Amino acid sequence: MSTTLEPSAPASTASETFDSLDPATGDLVGTHPVMGRDEVDAAVARARDAVDWWGNLTFDERADHLLTWRSVITRRIAQLADLVHRETGKPHGDAQLEIVLAIDHIAWAAKNAKKVLGARKVSSGLLMANQAATVAYHPLGVIGVIGPWNYPVFTPMGSIAYALAAGNSVVFKPSEFTPGVGQWLADSFREVVHGRDVLQVVTGLGDTGNALCRARIDKLAFTGSGRTGKKVMAACAENLTPVVIEAGGKDSLIVDEDADLPKAAEAALWGGMANAGQTCIGTERVYVHEKVFDAFLAEILAQADGLRAGSDSGAKIGPITMPSQLAVIRSHLEDAVAKGARVVLGGPEAVGERFVQPTILTHVPEDSTEITEETFGPTLAINPVKNMDEAVRLTNATQYGLAGAVFSKSNGVSIAHRVRSGMTSVNSVIAFAAVPGLPFGGVGQSGFGRIHGPDGLREFTYAKAVTRQKFAPVMNLTSFARDSATDGKVAQLVTLLHGGKQTLR
Repeated sequence: MSTTLEPSAPASTASETFDSLDPATGDLVGTHPVMGRDEVDAAVARARDAVDWWGNLTFDERADHLLTWRSVITRRIAQLADLVHRETGKPHGDAQLEIVLAIDHIAWAAKNAKKVLGARKVSSGLLMANQAATVAYHPLGVIGVIGPWNYPVFTPMGSIAYALAAGNSVVFKPSEFTPGVGQWLADSFREVVHGRDVLQVVTGLGDTGNALCRARIDKLAFTGSGRTGKKVMAACAENLTPVVIEAGGKDSLIVDEDADLPKAAEAALWGGMANAGQTCIGTERVYVHEKVFDAFLAEILAQADGLRAGSDSGAKIGPITMPSQLAVIRSHLEDAVAKGARVVLGGPEAVGERFVQPTILTHVPEDSTEITEETFGPTLAINPVKNMDEAVRLTNATQYGLAGAVFSKSNGVSIAHRVRSGMTSVNSVIAFAAVPGLPFGGVGQSGFGRIHGPDGLREFTYAKAVTRQKFAPVMNLTSFARDSATDGKVAQLVTLLHGGKQTLR
């Protein structure tokens, strides 16, 4: 297949444009059109036409196209990773990692859609024994996706790939910070489907996303802040369009007294600092059993030695992609210090004009914004706890409920089940995101709905129930010819089936 990408859609008629900039240098990466309501509606109309073809393919035919797309992305992974690096500032290795995970999810969705969504038999029960019953999951139609900038391939792909595998077409509005990545994905898929408008991109700012919410789509999947998520829901409500919302998190990592401390420290450091802390499922809080608190702190500080943010090849951490977040990070650190937190690495002065150096605070007051609000920077708040009951209580004392991690040799799983979140890893960090068969999503202010896994496939479908009469019923209950004798027999039957006292075992 040619490496030259075809245009993703008819050229925009918009006269207004916006620039995509390298956050590490401020250099221009690309210029893109600001698409308005008319252009968004036109894209949705094209998607509606395209789904007549895509949605009527067999599961196997769609899988062939999706697996071809997977192969195209895999062969061009260096090209895409470089674009992700330039638009987000993250190191090339981190860019490649998120693409690798996205590739695996495309493959899983393609290979499992038929098994998850295809028609299956359902027991009809004794009353309806003359009926054959089946349920299948049909595509909704056109899915709108509004993606984030922090993981511009992996995160939206959790909606895009699963929606496509289910038989929908997709109109994707990437973040204004990473429009080139979104365009690249749509262009590469367009090659696979020979120019059809199955996956399209609409670029622009907030008004473009608003237009997509109000367009005649059948569902919208959004990833971003809770504040914007509420606006998305309000806009979608005008047309009663259902939504999937993946908002932020304030995830914790719990360290029990029997934990492998070097591994726990390694996970906490990476979970908090990777991608400059700009990870919705990253670690922001750490609760450590007081018996091992000092040892854990010494271990994580030793591992953090030499870790720094920068744009050179020796830096493991990139810039803050969204400039406005710098003030948020600084304010959280200043609030924590003002309320008595101890700075053991970095601090408020670690916040620069583009980069934030790794920062670790301890004994952070639970009412400080460093604990209560999403910081989205390379910071960790590490606090001692008396026991795991306190660790769970403090972990759950948040409006969020997205993810988290637990390190314990003997009680990890039991502790994990007590954490109020959609996902928890035991003795690892964010491992659940790399398991395609697991659902991904949160509770509370972290949102609702699920992507990934069987739940993610069904999220973009509706259940279709069908019954077929196999033979005439012994008693015809759906007829005005039904008499009192039949009613009596029905009463006797239901009493026999359900009237007895049930003994629970």
